[in-house]
Amino acid sequence: MTRLLKTDGWSRRFRSVAVITTAVGVCLASPVHARSSKLLDCPMRDAPFSIESPLIDIMLSDAAKAVIEKSAPGAMQQIPSFLSGTKAPTFSAILKLSNVIGMSPALKSSNITALNTALGNIPVTVADQEARCARYDDDRPKFKLSKGKTRVLLFEKITGFRDSPSVAAATAAFNALARRNGWAIAVTDKGGAMHPAVLRQFDVVVWNNVSGDVLTLTQRKAFRTFIENGGGFVGIHGSAGDPEYFWDWYPDRLIGARFIGHPHDPQFQDAQVVIEPSASGIGRKLGPHWTMNDEWYSFAKSPRLDGAEIVATLNEDTYKPGVSLFVETPLSMGKDHPIVWTRCVGKGRSFYSAIGHRPEVYSDDRYLALLEQGVAWAAQRAGSSCLKDSAQ
Repeated sequence: MTRLLKTDGWSRRFRSVAVITTAVGVCLASPVHARSSKLLDCPMRDAPFSIESPLIDIMLSDAAKAVIEKSAPGAMQQIPSFLSGTKAPTFSAILKLSNVIGMSPALKSSNITALNTALGNIPVTVADQEARCARYDDDRPKFKLSKGKTRVLLFEKITGFRDSPSVAAATAAFNALARRNGWAIAVTDKGGAMHPAVLRQFDVVVWNNVSGDVLTLTQRKAFRTFIENGGGFVGIHGSAGDPEYFWDWYPDRLIGARFIGHPHDPQFQDAQVVIEPSASGIGRKLGPHWTMNDEWYSFAKSPRLDGAEIVATLNEDTYKPGVSLFVETPLSMGKDHPIVWTRCVGKGRSFYSAIGHRPEVYSDDRYLALLEQGVAWAAQRAGSSCLKDSAQ
C-alpha cells in the first residue's frame, strides 16, 4: 500500500478518536554515542529513516521533519493532525510516511526518491531509539489462576487505533463467558506478558481488538514459539484491521489474510452472516445464517486459499462493500468472502473473527456462541489435529 486517498473519508471514520491521536509532543533527538542499557529490542529501533518508516517515528524526530520540510515546504502541516500523533495509541503507529504522501500536496509533488535518500542519511541517535521504543514495554505481569480449567489470557495492548467501546464490550463478554464456562481468565495490556514463563500458564491467548506493532523482538519470538508448539490464538476484529503491518508472520501466517478496508458510506451496515460446515464444529446449531449490523472487513485474498477452514462468510448481496479508503480498490471479494475462520500454525490453533467493531455485537447470543466455541477449539492441546503446518 503506497498511499492513502480520500482524506474526507478517513476523517469521518476516525473523528471519534481524534482526541486520542492529536499530537501531544515531540521527542528531541540529539547525538549520543553511548547506547542506553535500558533500551528495549523494539523491532525498528535501529532502522534507518525512510519513507517506509512508521509515521510516528518520523513525527518524533526533529531531524526527519526538517529534511521533509526542506524537500517539501509545508508538507507536514498538510497531514491531518489526527493521523500524526506522537503518543500511542495513535494512527501514526499503523501508517508509514509513504501512506500519507497522497494526503499532502507538497509531498506528492516533491522528489520522493531524493527525499528517501536524504532521510536515510540521518544518523539514528540513542534519543531516536528511545523514542521509538517508548511505545513498547517489558512489564511482566503476575497472575493467580485456578487449576484444572481452560486458561485464557485476554491481551489488550494497543499502540495504533483504539476503539475503547468495542474493547470494553469484548472484555466484558469474555469475562462473562469465562464465568459461564469455568475458564480461568486473566487480562493484561502489557507486552511483557509475551514471555515463556507467563505464556506457559495459558492454553489460549485472545487478542482483543489489538492494533499496532505491540511486541519487542524477544516477545515476538516467545509468542510465536508458544503458538507453533501447540498454544492457541483467538483474534478479534481490529486484531487484523491495520492498514500496515510491521511483522509479516502475524498477518501472513497467524491470521492468514491481509486487511484492505471496510465500507465507509455507510460504515456500519446490515449483512447476512452465513455459517459453513466445518470439521471444527464451530457455528454448528446456530442456524444457516443470520443478519448482523457491523463494520465489515475485506481482505486482499480469501484465507481459504492458504489453508484456512472457513467458519462463516458474508453474503455480499446483502450489503454494499464499496471501495477502500486506502487505495482505489473495490472491497468486494465476491462469492467467497470469509469473515470467521480457523487455521493451523505449526502445532497450534488460530481462530479469527473479523466481527466486532460495534459494542452491541458482543451482546448477540449467536456471536457469543461463536466466540465461546472459538476459544474452546483454540485451547485444545492434547490430541490436536493441527499438525499439517508444523514443518513450515
